[in-house]
Amino acid sequence: MTTRLDRAVGAVLGSAAGDALGAPYEFGPAGQFSARGEEMRGGGGWDPGEATDDTQMAVLVGESLLERGGLDLPDVFDRFRRWAAADPKDIGLQTEDVLTNGEAWDFAAALHFQINVRAAGNGSLMRASTSAVYFAPAGREATMDAARRIAALTHGDRAAWEGTAVLHELVRVALDGADPLAALPAALEAVHPDHRERYARVLAPDWHPELATEFNGAVWPCLGSAVWALRTTSGFADAVRAAVDLGGDTDTVAAVTGILAGARYGQAAVPDAWTAPLHVPLPGFGERTLDAADLRDLARRLAEAGGAAVDVAEQG
Repeated sequence: MTTRLDRAVGAVLGSAAGDALGAPYEFGPAGQFSARGEEMRGGGGWDPGEATDDTQMAVLVGESLLERGGLDLPDVFDRFRRWAAADPKDIGLQTEDVLTNGEAWDFAAALHFQINVRAAGNGSLMRASTSAVYFAPAGREATMDAARRIAALTHGDRAAWEGTAVLHELVRVALDGADPLAALPAALEAVHPDHRERYARVLAPDWHPELATEFNGAVWPCLGSAVWALRTTSGFADAVRAAVDLGGDTDTVAAVTGILAGARYGQAAVPDAWTAPLHVPLPGFGERTLDAADLRDLARRLAEAGGAAVDVAEQG
């Protein structure tokens, strides 16, 4: 029997595995993954099993939650900024601008959005595994609120906040042993009215990634693609493979799919061949590199400490 703790570890480990699996195929065409048939072989500047910024930022969020005893937004932002200053291999253009523009934690993302108007990338979805596990015991409202606030550190567009909130809620349901797909209507009811219709469209049972009107580097099709992959497959590995085979922003779509599929199927469903080479460098934090065992331990600690107060400190 798969326990809640197994599912929590599955969400964190599964997201990292999906990230590393998809990384060598990033920005490639649909079908390239299945055509090559190579898993965890590296490429595109990535070593075999190397996780990208998606997992690196998730680890930073998780370690902040544990060390600060809850959500300390200035601390999370400072960790992000330290990481960005260390020249990671990959960092989203929007995230990089927000973390390097010299503005305060509670103004940097809003300023970026004010200047650029658009800021609905999937960068807040990709790092959600650790916070989703941590806040799940606090219930729907608290976990969705925490998701929005963490997303807002780098993404000024509310669309990114709402997508991250939906992902947190689906993980919460899955960790309880329920079907996250069945929870979609209730999750959508909790989405801000200005964004509900668009999310309802990409999360509908008849939606397919080919219907996307934006590149899957945007928050809507990224989340929609992950839900589609979960809905149209019957196991962890097949869901993540389907996500990578969509092409485009393969590491992030697979990372988000890995969160959902890992939370649904548990850690035992993540293939050993994927976790054996898995490693997560942390630029800006010495020579630290986490492996699968470290990720399992992080997930366990987050699950055990979860449900703590949403705020510890909000003053920078």
